[in-house]
Amino acid sequence: MADPSPDFSAIPSLDRLLQAPSVATLVESHGRAATTAALRAALDGARGTIAAGDATDLSEEAFARTAAAQLARAAAPGLRRVFNLTGTVLHTNLGRAPLAEAAIAAMAEAARGASNLEYDLDSGKRGDRDVHVEELLCELTGAEAATVVNNNAGAVLLLLNALALRREVPVSRGELVEIGGAFRIPDIMARAGAKLVEVGTTNRTHARDFEDAIGARTALVMKVHTSNYTVQGFTADVPKGDLAGIAHAADIPFAVDLGAGALVDLERWGLPHEPTPRETLSAGADIVTFSGDKLLGGPQAGLIVGRADLIARLKKNPLKRALRCDKATLAALAATLMLYRDPDRLAERLPTLKLLSRGADDIRAVAGPLRDAVGEAVGDAFTVSVEDCAGQIGSGALPVESLASAALVIRPSTARGQGAKLKRLAASLRALPVPVIGRVHDDALWLDLRCLDDTNGFRAQLQHLRTS
Repeated sequence: MADPSPDFSAIPSLDRLLQAPSVATLVESHGRAATTAALRAALDGARGTIAAGDATDLSEEAFARTAAAQLARAAAPGLRRVFNLTGTVLHTNLGRAPLAEAAIAAMAEAARGASNLEYDLDSGKRGDRDVHVEELLCELTGAEAATVVNNNAGAVLLLLNALALRREVPVSRGELVEIGGAFRIPDIMARAGAKLVEVGTTNRTHARDFEDAIGARTALVMKVHTSNYTVQGFTADVPKGDLAGIAHAADIPFAVDLGAGALVDLERWGLPHEPTPRETLSAGADIVTFSGDKLLGGPQAGLIVGRADLIARLKKNPLKRALRCDKATLAALAATLMLYRDPDRLAERLPTLKLLSRGADDIRAVAGPLRDAVGEAVGDAFTVSVEDCAGQIGSGALPVESLASAALVIRPSTARGQGAKLKRLAASLRALPVPVIGRVHDDALWLDLRCLDDTNGFRAQLQHLRTS
């Protein structure tokens, strides 16, 4: 005989649930439409459970709890703050440069209402949105003019399309870099409509290689700063000054893509030297591109500085509009650039520089108390120690340089199944209210403390950690 049909009569109606006091709170918080959809899903789930022959709680409170959980998941933002304990300061996957408070305030103010984004308050006529950052960029780099787009790849794309469309651009083979996400200089050049002319070899390029490559179809000479790798050993490249001389002798521009682009000499704060736009322009470059969200410590942007006539050509190119920055980005960038006017207090006010220049002793000072707190949270299944480690700047900046730091190192107490244990622990840390992102290395989970800016918040949420 066939099984009797399932009895759904005890399931409350949707209208009845919407009248329940526990659901009224959900309607107030999430709206009637979203709450109704969540209740329908909960009712469908109850019917499926009963049809399978299983028991389930059919009280109004149970349905309200199920709907509340679904509504909370739906309302949670996809983009969330995390604790970056990977040891990589400018981590591309984790948002790169943390913004200064001045930049955050400027973004909020710009986003709050109308602004003079493209309006000249003096003349009462339409203005240029670059004006909000151009003067600052010229002051800080020594350039004649400047413009800004959405990121540095966009800056290179615009430069090549505006100045080298359907013409040739010699680049050393040793500088044909690939940046994150498999984006390559040759690919960007092709999309820009320029023809790449490879010169020299992977490890050695000489002045004569560029001289031989320049012809009637050459639009400009380009140098790409190899910020995300280094070639060592039997190597040679052409200094910027020599390349500028070669380009200018042929009456063509010399362009340099700096990539990470430190705006000032980092050696002042005990960090390795990275070429600056001012140095590059002084060496003879006519136009320079660099990022806003890497060593500069601002929002994502591609900055282009150089000769006024070249910048003017870029601004007239249709791609400029497609790649332009919005008001919030420009506000944050302007506020960040303003901090550079006071270099004596820059490391105090610019989070990126503060994190990069943080001393290992300072990091170790917070490690001890946190070791005990983490040890208590993970229990006897793991051991926690404080160990020296080497972090990195990240985002392709100074790739062979390391930053002395200290980490909490969490190891399984027993070797059996240690890989699975570490995987579960890493997942549990990512499931915390503010996810904690570390790195697994040498059969341990390492939490580099260089970028930990809220020790109290980190410690307080450890009570939610599940390690089983």
